[in-house]
Amino acid sequence: MNQHALSRPDDPHPGHWPTEALHIAEVFGGEPGCIAQARALADRFLIRLTTEWLAVLGEHTRNDLMLAVSELVTNADRYTHGPYLLELEGTAQRISVTVYDSSTALPVLFTPDPSRLGGHGMEIVVALCDRLTAERVPVGKRIRAEFELSS
Repeated sequence: MNQHALSRPDDPHPGHWPTEALHIAEVFGGEPGCIAQARALADRFLIRLTTEWLAVLGEHTRNDLMLAVSELVTNADRYTHGPYLLELEGTAQRISVTVYDSSTALPVLFTPDPSRLGGHGMEIVVALCDRLTAERVPVGKRIRAEFELSS
């Protein structure tokens, strides 16, 4: 049950950064291998963003973004009863990773506790991204992690 959407600017002018965003999204149904597929989607997205949109990724940006995708998709996979949507959007200046799922329960951000087993996913995402939002939407909830890029 994978659905895929992709958009890009019509004809970017050589030497100019496009003003529209690269957008890619895929629906996952929780089958084995979904998290790896989500990471592969994010990797393809980053390759296109750097080659076609001329985005400059900082030293740790790729790894931070891939870890955030893993954590957000793992949470959606683990805690919901139904499909979830991973949406990636980016320009040369910023990237957003958004996960929609069917649960209306907002994530819990625990205080850091190295002795706690589990429950560190959102703590990790908060540490990696520049901004994190979580809100209820008609289909359940939307979690968005935003990353500012160096130019």
